[in-house]
Order: sequence, then C-alpha cells, then structure tokens
Amino acid sequence: MKAKLLWLAFLTLLFPYRTIAQKSYSIQHITIQTRWIKDVSTSNALNDYPRPHMIRANWMNLNGLWDYAITAKDAAKPVDFDGQILVPYPLESALSGVKKALLPNQNLWYKRSFEKPPLKAGERLKLNFGAVDYEATVFVNGTEVGKHEGGYFEFSFDITSALKNGSNEIAVKVFDPTDQGVGQHGKQVLNPANIYYTPTSGIWQTVWLETVSVNAVINLVITPDIDKSLLNLAVNQDDKIDTQVEATAYEKGKKVADWHNGHILIPNAHLWSPSDPFLYDLIVRVKKNGKVVDEVNSYFGMRKIGIGKDEKGLDRIMLNNKPYYNLGTLDQGFWPEGLYTAPTDEALSFDIKAIKAMGFNTIRKHIKVEPARWYYWADKLGMLVWQDMVNPNQGLPEGSKAAFERGCKQELAQLHNYPCITTWVLFNEKWGQYDQKRLTDWIKETDPSRILNGHSGELLYVNEQLRSPSPDAYVDADMTDVHAYPDPMMSIKQPGKAQVCGEFGGIGVFIPDHQWLTGNAWGYIQEKPAALKAKYTVMQQHLQLFQQEGLSGSIYTQPFDVEGEQNGLMTYDREVIKIPFAELRRIHSKLNPDVNSPSWMANLGDVAAQDADLTEPGLKYSVMLDDYIKGNRDAAFLKKMAMMATQAGDKPGAVLAGNAYIASLKLPLSDEDIQNISQFTKSTKDPGFALMQNDADAFKKVIGDRQFTVNMMNMIFKGELEPMLNSSESPDWNAIEVKAKTYGAAGEEIFLRAKTVALYNKQDWSNYVTTANQYLTKYGKNISEQEQTTFQQAINQHK
Repeated sequence: MKAKLLWLAFLTLLFPYRTIAQKSYSIQHITIQTRWIKDVSTSNALNDYPRPHMIRANWMNLNGLWDYAITAKDAAKPVDFDGQILVPYPLESALSGVKKALLPNQNLWYKRSFEKPPLKAGERLKLNFGAVDYEATVFVNGTEVGKHEGGYFEFSFDITSALKNGSNEIAVKVFDPTDQGVGQHGKQVLNPANIYYTPTSGIWQTVWLETVSVNAVINLVITPDIDKSLLNLAVNQDDKIDTQVEATAYEKGKKVADWHNGHILIPNAHLWSPSDPFLYDLIVRVKKNGKVVDEVNSYFGMRKIGIGKDEKGLDRIMLNNKPYYNLGTLDQGFWPEGLYTAPTDEALSFDIKAIKAMGFNTIRKHIKVEPARWYYWADKLGMLVWQDMVNPNQGLPEGSKAAFERGCKQELAQLHNYPCITTWVLFNEKWGQYDQKRLTDWIKETDPSRILNGHSGELLYVNEQLRSPSPDAYVDADMTDVHAYPDPMMSIKQPGKAQVCGEFGGIGVFIPDHQWLTGNAWGYIQEKPAALKAKYTVMQQHLQLFQQEGLSGSIYTQPFDVEGEQNGLMTYDREVIKIPFAELRRIHSKLNPDVNSPSWMANLGDVAAQDADLTEPGLKYSVMLDDYIKGNRDAAFLKKMAMMATQAGDKPGAVLAGNAYIASLKLPLSDEDIQNISQFTKSTKDPGFALMQNDADAFKKVIGDRQFTVNMMNMIFKGELEPMLNSSESPDWNAIEVKAKTYGAAGEEIFLRAKTVALYNKQDWSNYVTTANQYLTKYGKNISEQEQTTFQQAINQHK
C-alpha cells in the first residue's frame, strides 16, 4: 500500500501512551475493542500449544503476569520493577495492562519465576519464545543463556545448566528501535499515521518450557510431491548418536505408510485445496535402545503450486496442476486491544473464517509473520497464503541488508511446512528494494516447492499515474504484479510468468461508533456505506474481464479496518461487515466458483457480524442537527454528531459539534475527555487548543509527549501558518517564523517542516538545501525513513 509521499503537517499519532506506572494489572482503555477481550484473563492468556507442527505433551506455558520495567538503554538490570505486564501481549497494547511506548534509547525488562521440573538422565529443559520484537537477551538466575535478534521469529535456548533446585528466575532484556533501527519492522513506526501503525515491542507470542531428550527432534522439513505420490520428510535432531527415527502418516486415524529413505509413499493422495482442506496426521518418534525418548505429533497437506499454461496457452497460477484464480485480500494482522497479538486463539481463527466467509480463497499476509497457529488455522480451514517477507528499513542504513537477509532465511525455514503458503513475496512497492535478481534467485533455489512474487507492486499506479518506472521489473520472478489504486489494472505480460494485480481498492467507508480514530477515515477514495457494494461490484467485474485476458490473481485492500485506515470490508473491531457475507460470496462466485459448494462454509462455524446501516448518512445527521438546534448539548450526543457531520460532508457542522462537545466538558478532565479533545481540536482557533496549551502536563500524561507535540504542530499549522502561506505566491518566511516560534518547540518544528516541504515541492533548491539540512539535523528522527531518504537525496543532488 502507498501513501502520499510528502505531507505538509504531521497526522495525529494514532496511539495514546500513558507515562504513569501501572503497579497491578488491568486492561487499559481503548476506543474500540473486539468481542474476545472479555475472554482474556491473567490465567488463560493464549493457552493453546503454540507449535502445531511439533506438538509435545510435556510442556509448561509461561504466559501470564510477569514483572516489567523500562530503563535507559545503557542501564543495568533494575532492582525495582515498574509493575506487571500480561505476556504475550506487547507493551504498547491495552491487553498488556501497560500501554506504553518503548523508545530507541530504552530497554524493556521482563522477569518471572518458575519451579524447576524434575529432569531424568538424558533430559534437558528448553525455554521457547514464539517471537520477541526486536532484540532479546535472556537470563536464567542471572546467567545469560542466549541472545536473539529479529522480531518475527521463534527461538529456543537450552537452560539446563543455569537451573537450580526450587525457584528459578527468567529475565529478558528487550531492545526495540522500531523504524529507527536496522532491522525488519513492517508497518510499525514510532509516529503512526495513515498506512503505518502502532509499534509492537517485547514479547508478543507465547513463551513456554519443554522437557526434551538430548536426542530430541529439533525440526521437521515437510515437502509434498503429488506427482510422485510422495511426502518428502527430513527429521533433524539435537544428537543422532545411537538413535532410530520412525515416522508414520495417518488418514483419519488409519495408518497410510511409514517413512523410508527420506519419504513416505502416499498412494491416491487426498489433495489439499481451499475447497477441500484435507490434512494427514504425522507422528514422529525417536528411539534409543528400543525405547521412545521423543515423540512429536504433526500434520501435512498434499498439494502442488506452480505456473503452467491453460487450454488457451495463457500462463496461469496452477493449484494441483489445474488453473486456480487466486482471489485474495490484503490482511495485516492488527488488533485494537492486542496490536500484533490476537486476544485469543478463537479471535486468531476468526479472521481467516471471516475472509473465507466473504468468498476469498487467498490471503496476502502483508509485511508480517504471524504466530504458528495462524498458519495452522489457514491449513485447517483452507486458505491460500501469499507470504510477504518483512521489508528492510526503507532507507537501507548500514546493517539493514544483512538483517533483512537473516530474517528472510529464518522466515523461509520457519514457515516451510505449511501447505497454505503457496507464494513468497520478496519486495513491496520498492520499500528497501536492492539486489532483486540475486535475492529472487536465492529464494527460488532455497524453496523450489513454491512460486515467487519477486516484487509486489514494482509498478505502482495511483489514479492511473505510474509512481516510478522499473527498467528490469519482475526479474526472474514467477509473476508480474501491478498495484493500482483505487481501480484494478492488468499487469504486464512476460513470457512464462503469471499476471496478478497484487493490490487495489482501499475504499474508505467509516462506520460511526466502530472507529479507532473518530476524527480520521483514511482510504484511497471515500464512499458512503450504501455506495460501497456497487463500487466494489464494478471492480470485481473488471477483474473478470482481466481474468479472461490472463489475470491469475488479485488482492483487495483490505478485509479489516486498521487503526486510522478505514478501508476494510469489516470494521477494526470485527463487529460490522460493510457488505453482507452472502452478498460478497455472490459477487466473488464468478472468480471463485467454489463458494457455491456446500463444503465452502462447512467448517467455518458461526461467523457473525452486524450488517452495516445503509441509511444515507446525511439523513441521520440531519436528524441530529435538528436535535442540536432544539438544544441537545449532551456530550455523548455532540461527540457522535461531530463524527456524523464528517461522514455527511458537513465540515462546518463537524467543527460546530466538536467545539460544542469540548465546551460541554467539566473539569477535571477524564482520560477519555483528553483523548477526545486531542482528536477534535484541529486549529489554534478551536476551544480545545487553550485547554491543551494551559494543561500540557495532563495531556502529555495521557497521550504522551510526542503525540502532544504532533497535535500542537498540526494546530499551529492549520490556525497560523496555513493562512499565511496561502496569502501569497511568495510567502514571507521571516514573518511566518516569528509567528511560529511564539508557540515554542512545536512551532519551530512545524515551521521547519512546512518550509522544507514547500521549497521541495516548489523545487527551490538554492533555499531548500539549507532549510532541509536544518530540519533533518534537528527533527529528522521524528519522520519516516521514506521521508528522511527523500529529503536527503534531494539535498545530496542539489547541494
């Protein structure tokens, strides 16, 4: 997805951070939440076995309350901790009980204790982490047992030698610079806005202990071959000496065959597909001296993916040797209360069920690696997955390429066994693109069992305008992939490659009372609820025409709203479906005829959501405006009226209601009052500005220092700088600077930003270089890597 490159003012940050320590656990306030939040408690936080491809019976879940502390980056382990945090929900999330930011100059510490389990001769105790973002150093009883870098990948340490009898302490030190570091960070940024979101720091997947043999299985490598009726299986162990490995495949409880010479024969294989997601069971045992010392339960699906020609000679994506249109949607995996972490396993599976109930057969998992159980549910429910590599830091600072390639290697290995994953996606829209041919060839050589989308959106069109050319687009990839917003396009034809539209859509439709940000509804285009179905249907009809010409797949942006992006088919809280499920299946049936089969919905259970209210927003707003005229000044009414005015397109009414709402508030202000004032106040001329200026400390405690500054910058720009800029073709920058600096640091920052952007857009390079250097030197850390790179490149070119 692509946002406008240069914004004159910052958008308001999406996430309110507290700075007051929480000594005991409680879920923190958020504007909206999903139905599953009520099922989360300190005793049942994600208690399912976290690794479905290697299930063992003897394990201990360490999810639950840990102690936490935030320290300076160079500080030692703290003696006193700040409070309790619910693992595995990230620090910034409401479910963590903390909801604080972690800055690049800080460390996050965790600690908890556990009782040493009994260990027999030849047994070891392993400490396993699903994922910790970004760098984790792990200590047991004060001894460092290991260190891991990479926020999306599982890791384990043998902690046996650090144990003592009785109680033992685990401590974890986390460093996470988010977009200010060299590592992969996806859509997480310290200053979230439009298509970038709230960070996830620290432990965000399950932590568990496991008693294993010294000869235990480390991992399985499972690769189906339907053409030869074989399952290729590699079993890797800690120590193979004097051991024998047995593996047996089962079909519905009945033995199929045993493992011999690296494979299992699967005669008359029951093939896996979205319409029939059949899974075989697999049991692997390690024996020593005739005794089983390790046993893991696993599963597999028999399926094949590739590129081949259809009966017309067109190159198509082929599933199980037949053309299969990949009708997909762009799923980003964010949650209001948990951010990267779903509140429950039921919630995790719901997203896939809902997408399948919409009639899609493909998910593009966008710039994120999910927990193992997400892929298990995709396998079990039947959903093709295009899996993105998590992009490098877009500015490609020193060290970022090495970090990216380490991450790609881990991702390919960690996700290899899931039949749902059919397609790897290397790059997205030139975000940190480099060495594309070499990396494309490397991935194809590493995993020849899947197809590779070497660059999704290498050619990107917004409103039919190409953003930038690519002379060697899609080099060595298995497909050509165009992004086109809002309307879909046909990608270019290259011999031997399938053609796909890797992103399109992004239709913004906001639903009152179901918004993360009530004052913002970002989308590539805006529609009212009643108009969405027609617009979406026309887009799908164009895809049908493209499919006749050779299009093999398409990815709609997106299934769910995410924070300030309100362009999902469902709201962020998963409560409202903007086009009814049955209608979406009907629309999609032309490209995915499997939705007409009774089996399509058979294993989804009850996928429930409210249908959107299609009443013309202007009519509903008119009723509210009439109530306002009659004297209704209830605060909740005024807040909703401001939102409805925005949807109805009545900007003066939105300002009227928002200002009236702020005027109705009583002192002292609650946290919710402060958050609402921060969202409704747009200008220095609004009544909320004086409240924020006069009680800055209170606002900073609730929304955080940086968000407070960004809000003030936006208001100063709107109320003071913008009128002065618009008054003349040649702005008086000296007068503008004097006015801006009366507002202190926030005024100076927005002045330098406004001048930098204005000179850049005007291409006044003689004045730009000095101003942009000043801006980047003082405030560069506050902007996205993409903007930093753009500004710096212009400086380098014209200095």
